[in-house]
Amino acid sequence: MKAATVRRYGGPDVITLEDLPQPEPKPVEVRVRVTAAGVTTADARLRANDAPRGFGLILRLITGVIRPRNPVPGMEFAGVVDATGTGVTGFLPGQRVFGTTGMSGGAHAEFLTIRADGRLLHQPDSLSDAEAAAFFFGGLTAADFLLDKAGLRPGERLLINGATGSVGSAALQIARSVGAEVTAVAGRANHALARKLGADAVIDYGAGPISGQWDVILDVVGTLPYPRAKGLLAEAGRLLPVTATLAEQIGAALRPRRGTHRISAGVIGEGRAAMERLIRLHRDGVYRPHLGRTLPFAEVRAAHALAGSRHKQGNVVIVMAQTAASGAQVRSATGVNLRDPVDGGLG
Repeated sequence: MKAATVRRYGGPDVITLEDLPQPEPKPVEVRVRVTAAGVTTADARLRANDAPRGFGLILRLITGVIRPRNPVPGMEFAGVVDATGTGVTGFLPGQRVFGTTGMSGGAHAEFLTIRADGRLLHQPDSLSDAEAAAFFFGGLTAADFLLDKAGLRPGERLLINGATGSVGSAALQIARSVGAEVTAVAGRANHALARKLGADAVIDYGAGPISGQWDVILDVVGTLPYPRAKGLLAEAGRLLPVTATLAEQIGAALRPRRGTHRISAGVIGEGRAAMERLIRLHRDGVYRPHLGRTLPFAEVRAAHALAGSRHKQGNVVIVMAQTAASGAQVRSATGVNLRDPVDGGLG
């Protein structure tokens, strides 16, 4: 099979396309023929070993001190069941599936193996392969922070700082469904998109300091730590730092209450229950991942460069050549929390 590999940490230029043996499924595993894969901020950060401040050593201990333990990157994928282990039930060859491999990677290849009882689910017919490959990264984060950590309620005023990347674009849709009054912070070129996805008002991040008061602040881009956000939070306001430094995470855990304000950071729920909830939100018409760019697998370096920039809309997806050959629908483009300013759609 063809696979993108990262044999050393660095920029997008360290990625190469190699011929590797197809993985064989263990008794509890499913082998998936990948049709599309997301290229996320987290993928770019893992490739570069670029962790939020304070997490550098922790990340290297997890992914490899000298070089990546698993040379094949990629978390999010969509595809078709190719083979199943002897003990697998619930999946049959030919079925469309999607899921996430987490920090173990492996999705930027033509085939991958994953536990059948893990983060693998049947793909709804209402999603194209490209949308399915972009489904979980931003959506799981937005749902966890807004619904679980903040308990966002109808009529509350929400500020999304970095509103048109994968996390922000998902948050806009979820907040709109709750009935919140949403203000989006985004680059001027993305204001129309922010309004389309659910923003009631839009602020240009380049126009100077933000002013106003909000009940909840979702800080995707990391530019509103509590000392800056304090004056923007209303009585009983909640600050949600999506990408917190180690010091900020520890501070939020040890002292979440700051007067009448509350700070909620930490690891998000990415298990099957959270994934199934996001699918229900999609089926209810609440959430659909926004595709910014889709690129062929051969351009995986360009996809990583885009995911690691500050100038992307929504989600970046790579599509395998076999997808077009099979006639699958592809919609064209018009622990350590690795979601960062890149994911805020700045620019």
